[in-house]
Amino acid sequence: QVQLVESGGGLVQAGGSLRLSCAASGRTFSVYAMGWFRQAPGKERKIVAAISRSGSSTYYPNSVKGRFTVSRDNAKKMVYLKMNSLKPEDTAVYYCAAGSPPIATTERQYDYWGQGTQVTVSS
Repeated sequence: QVQLVESGGGLVQAGGSLRLSCAASGRTFSVYAMGWFRQAPGKERKIVAAISRSGSSTYYPNSVKGRFTVSRDNAKKMVYLKMNSLKPEDTAVYYCAAGSPPIATTERQYDYWGQGTQVTVSS
């Protein structure tokens, strides 16, 4: 099992940047594919980034491609999401998740979830 705790959310102006962090506990962090999702009020949760176990492969939907970067440090059991050029439509609760496949791009492929961190982008 793995427990996940996100941090780094907050209020930022449009065009600004934030870096989210996800701290994992558990002995086998490196076996998990990791992902970041977001959920805006009244909308379904959607993936914004995924990274493979080793960090060699990543995935981004078109909505964030070129603006968001996911990375991981297996030695520190950390996953990061660097968000640049933020837009008001990026406002949401952001969740970190751990899944089993080599790289997971759908919500149902993830087994463990953090509690989320709020990101608000003002116009």
